[in-house]
Amino acid sequence: MKEYVLVGSGGRGYWMYASAIAERYNDVAHLAGIMDVNRKRAEYVESLIPYEVPVYTDFDKMMEEVRPDCAIVTTVDRFHSQYVVKALDLGVDVICEKPMTMDADSCNAILDAEERNGRRITVTFNCRYMPLFTRMKELLAQGVVGEVLNVHFEWMLDTVHGADYFRRWHRKLENCGGLLVHKSTHHFDIVNWLIGQEPAEVFANGALRFYGAAGEKRSERCCTCPHAGECEYVYQDSQVPWVKAMYYDCESEDGYYRDRCVFAEEIDIYDTMSLAVKYRQGALMSYSLVAHAPYEGWKISISGTKGRMEACEFDTGTQACDDCFHIKLFDRKGGAVTYDLKKETGSHGGGDERLLRMLFRGDLADPLGQFAGSKDGSMSILIGIAANKSIREHRPVTIEELVSFDRWKERKEAWE
Repeated sequence: MKEYVLVGSGGRGYWMYASAIAERYNDVAHLAGIMDVNRKRAEYVESLIPYEVPVYTDFDKMMEEVRPDCAIVTTVDRFHSQYVVKALDLGVDVICEKPMTMDADSCNAILDAEERNGRRITVTFNCRYMPLFTRMKELLAQGVVGEVLNVHFEWMLDTVHGADYFRRWHRKLENCGGLLVHKSTHHFDIVNWLIGQEPAEVFANGALRFYGAAGEKRSERCCTCPHAGECEYVYQDSQVPWVKAMYYDCESEDGYYRDRCVFAEEIDIYDTMSLAVKYRQGALMSYSLVAHAPYEGWKISISGTKGRMEACEFDTGTQACDDCFHIKLFDRKGGAVTYDLKKETGSHGGGDERLLRMLFRGDLADPLGQFAGSKDGSMSILIGIAANKSIREHRPVTIEELVSFDRWKERKEAWE
């Protein structure tokens, strides 16, 4: 039986990890401690667990008293490296929510800590376990498009999901590196994993055009806003019982508001982004992310020496009605093949549960290399970190400027 502690007791920490350990994996895993700087929130999460769990606001005290086998880090992104490094230095393995961290210095600090302690960090890229991406990986591994030359990836967040990042702590670059790190780390990892190549150089543009100061009417927060009755972006879930208990009822502890105005002038993350990425092995990727689309979903095309793969997924809008996913393959002789995949149930198309089983039971084979470690976590965030630097400095930025590729060579045996 492995002992785990949860570091950060927000929605992701509870719904993804704490509840899974307590309810579905309690024969192999035990939640031995919950830590959050907001004691009320930690106590609320503890109240949902069917057995008593010690609650802490001090990480060091929890680690000393509990002495866990593994720490699960689900805090605000800017604090990931702080807790990851401390845990590794205590000889404790780490499961870290994406992004692994948010800047180059803390990325290097995590890699140094992992190396000097011989412990393991696992980064939870649940998209790798989604059936559609899994099938695409299988086909690409069979060589259906040959050597990959080009990727075009377009991701659309609608104004329900997209707007939510502009209400919460994500709205400040200093907290998460913006959507290019916090959100796009999923997308960059998927491409890195699908094509089996490493990013080398990034040129990017980013702008805040829809949210923030672009809005005409604003207030501090939705629940006290005089414009709430006419604003289509007013937060709708304030009376959902668990949201109220986890956030609204805990405001007195730290002053964190879950429903801040999406048009606040303090917002400095981008809502419109485009990148050009060059890979070390030669592939080129064009990528875009918008957080204000009329529907939610993504489209990808992967072109190679033998042909082209196209796939898409839509979560909202008229196109979401299709009960199947479709992967289309085109060869150079005019041939075309379509693979239809029935949509599965469960969060992220069942991907979350597959990931959890790998984390806590470890009884599934991994022929596609879905289980992600520190190298995968680094390679995904470094595209976003380089993109932010490129936007600031108006120039292409190499990954080598941020983390030396010699580090990958030195640690190849440990990562594999």
